[in-house]
Amino acid sequence: MSTPTTEPGTYSLQKGWRTLAIAGGVVALLGLLAILLPFATGIAITYLVGALLVVGGIVHAGHAFTARGWRGSLWQLALAVVSIGAGLLLLVNPILGLLSLTMLVVAYLLVDGIAELGVSLRMAGEPGRSWIAASGVLSLVLAGLLWAGFPATAAWAIGLLVGISLLTTGLSMAAVAYGGRRLEDDVAPPATEPRGA
Repeated sequence: MSTPTTEPGTYSLQKGWRTLAIAGGVVALLGLLAILLPFATGIAITYLVGALLVVGGIVHAGHAFTARGWRGSLWQLALAVVSIGAGLLLLVNPILGLLSLTMLVVAYLLVDGIAELGVSLRMAGEPGRSWIAASGVLSLVLAGLLWAGFPATAAWAIGLLVGISLLTTGLSMAAVAYGGRRLEDDVAPPATEPRGA
């Protein structure tokens, strides 16, 4: 069996699997924490989105003032006002922001479900059609459940979805790291190699 060679300074999964496994474990734990505390996670995400909107608005405003005379400066200033206003609204009233984010998730799932069902209808006789159709139906069912329970679903939907995403990402990172560890074991020289051979 040949040992794969890597150039010095390049990343090798065989040697770096431990750090990937640790990172995956941390991400998975954060996901579990988000799943256990979905409301707190949703509020934290709302604050984060609000802060990003304010920072983005400040950047737009700065560009509008430095680019005086440019035709797009008025548009930049309008974007700045809208971004800063929306960001401050989320920061001052995170519950309203959480409701808005939940409505965005419902809209996304609805559009995604319709799009996937449309694609599956155009894939007559092709492999994977049923999987795409099932994914579309699942998106529509989730959108319907979130909408039917709204506004109560806003208390847990964002945090739960983010938590599930983090958990699956962390587990996939750990799985890749485990594969790298097995690769390291496969190419490691035997411990009982004769001396002087």
